[in-house]
Amino acid sequence: MGSAHNTFTGRTSRSGYAPIKAAQGWLDGVEFSSDKPLLDVSQAAPIEPPPKIMRDAIADYVLNVPQAHTYGPILGMPKLREQLARHWSETYGCDVGLDRVAITSGCNQAFCATISALADEGDNIILPTPWYFNHKMWLDMAGIKTQPLICGSDMLPSPQNAEQLIGPKTRAICIVSPNNPAGVEYPQSLLDAFYQIAKKHNIALVLDETYKDFHSNPQNPHLLLQNPNWDETLIQLYSFSKSFRLTGHRVGAIITSKRRMQEIEKFLDTVAICPSQVGQFAALWGLENLDDWLSEQRNEIVLRRRHLQTHFRKIENQGWKLLGSGAYFAYFEHPYEINGIELAQLLVRDEAILCLPGEMFAPQEIQQANRNLRVAFANIDCPDIESLLNRLSKFRLPLA
Repeated sequence: MGSAHNTFTGRTSRSGYAPIKAAQGWLDGVEFSSDKPLLDVSQAAPIEPPPKIMRDAIADYVLNVPQAHTYGPILGMPKLREQLARHWSETYGCDVGLDRVAITSGCNQAFCATISALADEGDNIILPTPWYFNHKMWLDMAGIKTQPLICGSDMLPSPQNAEQLIGPKTRAICIVSPNNPAGVEYPQSLLDAFYQIAKKHNIALVLDETYKDFHSNPQNPHLLLQNPNWDETLIQLYSFSKSFRLTGHRVGAIITSKRRMQEIEKFLDTVAICPSQVGQFAALWGLENLDDWLSEQRNEIVLRRRHLQTHFRKIENQGWKLLGSGAYFAYFEHPYEINGIELAQLLVRDEAILCLPGEMFAPQEIQQANRNLRVAFANIDCPDIESLLNRLSKFRLPLA
């Protein structure tokens, strides 16, 4: 018999490996002391479970409702779609019907389904950089070219520069607000400009609003849905993972036109058949019962953001810069002569800090990314934020 063929030439070979998994590997063989425990600010996933009242409701559903264990509709539970449509209508001041909402197995699947409906192999999509790395990974695997749109020093992309990148093969501009990795909220004027450019060139504007509920103005993040026929240009992506701590249940959503929904439905039916019934029930229960709880969670995240901004002066006079902050993230510029990957690994070993380097969020040719670190501060409290900054203030290397 011939030897096993170890060369992978499929679509996945076009993509790099998962960055979070790579960073977790830096912990192998490292021991942390009780006086300096690990501060893990590498991932934005909530580490706490949903509130107990929700867990009790989920348990009752699993035990007593047979439909919890069967296939459901491809586009999701009608009750959940209706409730999310109502929430979206109230938040954005428009009329969003159930037929414009699809429930997905997480927001990553929402992105994959959307791109699969919009673009074919050889097409291109514009992504502001620093970008969310899973977006880039999916485009690579799908054979879709990524057009990097380099953000300015304020971590905001230029609509004018984006328009210059649009060609005959461009199918969409994809943006994330509040942003991952930089944390910034895109101003209304910036979102309006991107919307008008996308409409002018008859391409889609894909807006990932995973962190919408942690926006400084969650009741009115933008006014895009008040444009006539907004759903012919705008596609919104959403996640229940952060809002209700449902990361393990994988529940996301897409809001778009009925016409696009028909194409998206083909993808969802093929890949997952239907979203998790248990996760959908939890998301529905959260929308119906956890408004006050979610408001408290948002207030806590806002408090941590302000705490980080206030105490950042501890390292600012050493050459560190806070480029962006908001929702779950802060984006740092470091002052050292080594690159971000080397620095991130040294911080694990010397300061018990696990964070992600800027190289994970940008193409290799963008050298500025070597000077950046992403800090997901939402999972550490205010004393730990101070501890993080204290450790960074004591860290020493030759300056750039």
